[in-house]
Amino acid sequence: MSPVVEGFRQRLLAHGARPALNDGTRRWSYAELLDEVGERRALLERHGVRRLALALDNGPEWLFWDLAALFAGLPCVPVPGFFSPSQQRHVLESAGVDALIASEPQAFAALGFVPRGVLHWREPAVQAELPAGTAKITYTSGTTGQPKGVCLSAEAMLGVAQSIAGATAGSGIERHLCVLPLAVLLENLAGNYAPLLLGACLEIPSLAAVGMRGASQFELPAFLATLARVRPSSLILLPQLLLALVAAAEGGQALPDSLHFIAVGGGRVAPQLLERAEALGLPVFEGYGLSECASVVCLNTPGQRRIGSVGRPLPHAEVRLADDGEVLVRGATFLGYLGEPAQTDAWLGTGDLGHWEDGFLVLHGRKKHQFVTAFGRNVNPEWVEAELVQQLPIAQAWLHGEALPANVAVLVPRSAQVSDAQLQAALDAVNAGLPDYARAHRWLRADQPFGEANGLATSNGRLRRAALFQHYRSAIASLMAESSVPVQEEQHP
Repeated sequence: MSPVVEGFRQRLLAHGARPALNDGTRRWSYAELLDEVGERRALLERHGVRRLALALDNGPEWLFWDLAALFAGLPCVPVPGFFSPSQQRHVLESAGVDALIASEPQAFAALGFVPRGVLHWREPAVQAELPAGTAKITYTSGTTGQPKGVCLSAEAMLGVAQSIAGATAGSGIERHLCVLPLAVLLENLAGNYAPLLLGACLEIPSLAAVGMRGASQFELPAFLATLARVRPSSLILLPQLLLALVAAAEGGQALPDSLHFIAVGGGRVAPQLLERAEALGLPVFEGYGLSECASVVCLNTPGQRRIGSVGRPLPHAEVRLADDGEVLVRGATFLGYLGEPAQTDAWLGTGDLGHWEDGFLVLHGRKKHQFVTAFGRNVNPEWVEAELVQQLPIAQAWLHGEALPANVAVLVPRSAQVSDAQLQAALDAVNAGLPDYARAHRWLRADQPFGEANGLATSNGRLRRAALFQHYRSAIASLMAESSVPVQEEQHP
C-alpha cells in the first residue's frame, strides 16, 4: 500500500465508531466499514485479481469494492450504467478487465465472465499496458463513438479529495447524500472520499431511490422524498437537477433545513439559476473540473464565492490561461489515456476558454465543438451528426444540446418529398444505437439547407455552429417550451 493510500486508511481508522455509511436499512461505523473493505481486499488478493470492474448500482457494495481495490493497489474500472451495451463492452475489453462485480452479471456472460464466488472471472485476450501507478481507469462519457479511458493515480485522486475536504471543512457536512452514479468520478471523489476524510456519514441509496434513471431521466418526487427522509448536509447536483430542485422550492415544496453545501458542476450553470437559488436561501456553490484532472479543479466556497464564476483553484491545482484564453491546469492531472502514450506535459490544456475576475475563474466556452448537457454528459455532436446523415432521408444534420435537458437535431431532408414521418423513422433508427445522453431527443425540420450562401456552413460543408445556433435559437426555445422541458439561457462567446 502506498504511503498516500495508507494515510487515507489511517484517517478513516481514526474515526472509529462514528457512523460512516447508511443505505436506508443498515448503518456501518468507520471501523465496520474498514472491516468490510478488508474482507473484500483479502478476496481480491487471494484470487490474484489484476483489474477489477464495478458494474453496480449505487449502494454500500460499490464503496466496499472500490476501497478494497484502492487498498490492494489494483486498478479499478467503473462501468457506468448509463453507457450503452456496446460502450460497456468497450470499457471491459479495452481495460483488459479480468474480474467483475456486477448487479446483473448475466449481461456480461457473452464476454466470457464466469462465476467464481461473488466475483465473475475471465482471462482477457489482451491486457493493455497501463501507466505506472494507475489506480483507476475512469471513462469519459462518450465524447466520440467509444469513450476513452483516463488513467488516474491514487495520489492524484486523494490529493483532490483532500483539497475538497479542506475547502468544505467548515461547512457543517455531517451527512452526504450520493445522488449521482458512483461510477461518475465527481461523486466518487467529492461525494465519497472527501466526506470520509471529514468523518461524515455517507448516505448511499439506490439510484432509483434518488430519482436517477439512465443518463437523462430524473424523477423529482423520488428525489424529494429521499431528501426529506435523509436530511443530508451536502449534495452534488448537475445543473438540470439543481434546476428541478429550485423550481420545486419556488413552487412551495419545503426543503430540509439540514442542507449546508450543495455543489453543482458537470456542465455550465446559468447565473440566473444560481441567483434564484440564492433568493431561496439554498447554499449552492458552483465548481469546475474534468476527469483528466481527477475531477474538481476550482470551487466556490462559503468564504470565497462569486456567482457566475466556477470559483478559485483548489490548493492541489495551479491554473493559468494560455494566450488564446484556454484554461491550463497543473497538479493532480492524469497519467495518460489508456492505450496512448503517457502524459508528459506538466500543464494540461483543458479545451475550455476563460478569464479571471479577482482570482475567480469564469468560463465562456470550449475550443472544440463538444457540448455538455444539463445532465453533465459530454457529447461530440459530429459523432451523432455523422450517424444521422448515413440515413437516406437526411442530407444534413446539426445537433445542439449545450446545457439542455434534451438534445435537439435540426435536419435537412434530401428532398422536399421526404415526409416528417420518414425523418422521424430515420432518427429513431440512429437513436436505437446510441446511449441515451447522445440521442437526438427532439428535432426540427430545417427551413433551408446549410450552405455558404446563408452562412450556415463553409464552402467545404463544415457547419458554422454559432451561426446555426443564432438562426435556430428561437425555434429551439419554442420546441423545448412546447415539450414542457425547462431550458437554461444559452450564452455563446
